[in-house]
Order: sequence, then C-alpha cells, then structure tokens
Amino acid sequence: MCEHESRDEYHRCGRIRSSDEVSVMEMEQRDSVVGTLECNNQNWGDYMKEGKAFQISQNEVLNAYKAVKANKGAGGVDGMEFQEFDRNWKNRLYVLWNRMSSGSYYPKPVKGVEIPKKNGKKRLLGIPTIEDRVAQMVLRNRLEPMLEPMFHEDSYGYRPNKSALDAIATARSRCFRMKWVIEFDIVGLFDNINHEKLLGLVRKHCQEKWILMYIGRCLKAPILMPDKTLKERNAGTPQGGVISPVLANLFMHYAFDSWMTEKYSKCPWERYADDGIIHCVGSWNNRYHNAVADVESSYQRLDELFL
Repeated sequence: MCEHESRDEYHRCGRIRSSDEVSVMEMEQRDSVVGTLECNNQNWGDYMKEGKAFQISQNEVLNAYKAVKANKGAGGVDGMEFQEFDRNWKNRLYVLWNRMSSGSYYPKPVKGVEIPKKNGKKRLLGIPTIEDRVAQMVLRNRLEPMLEPMFHEDSYGYRPNKSALDAIATARSRCFRMKWVIEFDIVGLFDNINHEKLLGLVRKHCQEKWILMYIGRCLKAPILMPDKTLKERNAGTPQGGVISPVLANLFMHYAFDSWMTEKYSKCPWERYADDGIIHCVGSWNNRYHNAVADVESSYQRLDELFL
C-alpha cells in the first residue's frame, strides 16, 4: 500500500490495524495480560516478534517509553495520562511497534497549549500524545548519536551532559577577556523552520528511510489550537515534541554555529537553543559598525535558511 493510500485509510478509520494487532489484542483480553515496567527485556522480547519491513527492535520501544515516562508530562489530544496508559502498556506498545516497523504509523495531532512569557506574551507549545512521544523518542535515540559528535562545543541547549549553567560559566569567563557582546534571541525558531530544508539536513547524516519518513510525518502533524480549531503545519517543529530539540539544534548547527565559526572565527559565542551571545573585541570607533554589520549578516543568513 502506498503512503497516500495509507493516509486515506488512516483518516477514514483513525488508524490502520494489521492482523498481527488483532491477534495480540485478542490474546491480551483472553489471557488478561497484566504487566509493569519492571518486566525484563527477555519477557518483552518473547511478547513481540521480529520480522517487519523496518528494523526497529522491541526493546527500543520499551526503553523509549521508560524515558518518556521518566520525563512525565501531560497527555495529548486523546486525553490519556500515564496512569491510564500503564493499565494496558504492553498492548499499547506492541501496537505502536507493529505500526512503526510496518510503515503504517501516523502521529495524532499535537495539542496546542499556551504558556505565559515574562514579557506578557504567550508561547504556544505542541504536546504530542504519550504514544507519539514514545515514537519520537525512538527516532531521537537513533538520530541523536549520529548528530552529537559534529555539534559545536558551544551549543548547550538540550544536549547530553550540557546545561544552561555550563553556558553561563563559559560566557562569564570570556566576558573577562572580551568586553563587548552581541545578544540574540531568535523569535519563533521552533515555529518557522522550513520543513524541506530541515529534512534535507537530516538526509545528509541519516539514510534510514523509516527515520526520514516518520520525522516528516511528525513535522506535518496538525496542531489542535486552544480554541479547538485544527491547524495544518507547513513549517516549524513543535516546542514540546521529544525530537524537536535535536532537529532545532541540527538546523542551527548549519544556520549559525558552523557559519559563525567559519566566518567570524575570532568571535567566540555561546548558544542555548534560540538564545545566545557573541563576544567581540574592538575599539570605540568601529565597535558599533562592526556589531551592526555582524547582526545584519546573521539576520540575512537566517532569513535565507528559514524561507
């Protein structure tokens, strides 16, 4: 079945169900399978069998769920919280694995939630369902090890073994040596990233067809706005999604980090997601003009990549 036929079936019926899923759900009801996350990987491997179009292991799904549950968080558009998910977690994870490994997984719309900002404005978060967060964690666990080795050491946001405090400590040390800084905040980074350009960057580092396919589907999943209207998304990656920080860092690696390091090698910087500072040295006469030129050049670079 081709992808557009699968999507049509998905919209008519909600989700596609394979014969394997029917049999395991019948088994669940018949045998009253009840489990907890304390089960070992051997039992989980016995519960689900390999042999699908895409090589996604059962333990990947289980480990992804453990990570998602550890991060906690509210439910998505289906209203399902962890307490309810856990009552039938084996079957739910089996169904997710079956769909992901067979190519028939489509994420639900993300739930739009507005949170207040310090400036009085509101930030729109996109909260996926628990099931979709697990799927995104599977993708993240595959993609992140491919990208982490190339990311710049001065990129601190949402990365393993790095924190905002690390960025502050580095910035403080550099400020003692370099008197001037350019501070920047990229407004709407998560909302405006060009999907085609982002997927093109992912393809440079990942050749797994299923990863590219599912990232594309996650990016295009519509958002249920606070006023209950459903809005299609043609750009951006939801701030609130599990894989969004990795994708945003990949985009900014090319849009800013590598470009800045190459073009302005004498100006160190620190970036935490969409916020950062650039350190500058210059006399009073040329400081202003150099700073303006640098900022304008950065804006032009970002505009070219976002549009």
